[in-house]
Amino acid sequence: MGIDCTGTPCIYQGAKIKSMQKTRPRFPVPVISRLAPTLLTIFALSAGAATLSASAQTPPPASSPAPAAAGDPERDQRFARWVADFSASARAAGITEATLSLAFDNIRFIPRVTELDSAQPEFTRAVWDYLDSAVSAQRVVRGQDRLLQSRPAIDAAAARYSVPAEILVAIWGMESNYGSNTGDIPTIDALASLGFEGRRETWARGQLLAALKILQNRDIERAQMLGSWAGAMGQTQFLPTNFLAYAVDADGDGRRDIWGSLPDVMASTANFLASAGWQAGQPWGLEVRLPPGFDLALADAEVRQPASGWADQGVRSVDGAPLPALADSALLLPAGARGPAFLVGPNFRTILRYNNSTSYALAVGLLAQALAGGPAVQTAWPRDVPPLSRSQLLALQTALNSRGFDSGTPDGTMGPATRRGLRLYQRSLGLPADGYPTLELLQRLQ
Repeated sequence: MGIDCTGTPCIYQGAKIKSMQKTRPRFPVPVISRLAPTLLTIFALSAGAATLSASAQTPPPASSPAPAAAGDPERDQRFARWVADFSASARAAGITEATLSLAFDNIRFIPRVTELDSAQPEFTRAVWDYLDSAVSAQRVVRGQDRLLQSRPAIDAAAARYSVPAEILVAIWGMESNYGSNTGDIPTIDALASLGFEGRRETWARGQLLAALKILQNRDIERAQMLGSWAGAMGQTQFLPTNFLAYAVDADGDGRRDIWGSLPDVMASTANFLASAGWQAGQPWGLEVRLPPGFDLALADAEVRQPASGWADQGVRSVDGAPLPALADSALLLPAGARGPAFLVGPNFRTILRYNNSTSYALAVGLLAQALAGGPAVQTAWPRDVPPLSRSQLLALQTALNSRGFDSGTPDGTMGPATRRGLRLYQRSLGLPADGYPTLELLQRLQ
């Protein structure tokens, strides 16, 4: 999770979301390279290197792995040198020899982590399919049960930070299925693997240094510091830098434990949302109906006005109730003109700071609404319209550009520039300018 990220809560600072569904792959049969002997040699030969402790323990894996596959000796040497170089910079940043020994004596390179990091999914999941899973009846019932069972810890965090209990539980459900799937990858190993691979080295080095500080603060033992392949940790999937900034010791045991202490999990999550701008007393948004002939180009995240302004333009809530007093709200059409419409306010954008995916933020809002006994989405989704694949989006962007409808550099990812170009093309045909890519539009362009 991060202020500007992909999923985990925000997997990477500044990363572009590639898919509307976050995935947190598990590793039932990890492929790893044990580098302790190589690292000991590198450290011993490095100028100014300290002797590593022989008493450091190898963290047991969270699942039962198969024996390590044969490593790549040349890569292992390079990885060991990278770790030694990083250790020198960490030492200069105040990390002690004891912490470095604990973290790196038995460091493992995980090839699968770097494979997942560089993967570009060809197919995306339709928003309605994503929500079917994210806000399933089973998840709602389980969330309501967990809310009842854990009321004291959840309500304490909600009251302290003025964030609704249902929002906290919804994020908990989305991130780890209420604590049942927090990830089983050693965070130190994952971040070192990502840093060594180099595609996001600056980001990974920053996260790894933060992880070492967490170890040094004794918030968690190395063997229990587990999470996703991208370094997100605990029951609500904090990145290490966000842990340092927002994790809270709510149970008073002297440790900020987002893995095993529910008071700490809830208070930390609420603290992040409050710090990110959560506005007490305001909803995240609501489902609305648009009047006939409404200019769909106004359904854009950058077009904001008070809810009263939307009401003046004929926008109504689906149940006929007055629109809430949202001072800075925008219309959202996640499936285009044929699907549901939502009016979203500042708190929706706060959820986006937890995970910069519109589908994720919508799922959190709708799950929280269901946990509170509220209604499901009333308008039918256009389930007969399949989402375009990555290659189809690339072809659509290329065709738009060739026709003079600027959609930016073709990359197979739907973003603001592509949406603007597509709306211009739709207007030229006299079609509703919802900016939603369909196979029919692609075929017209071709």
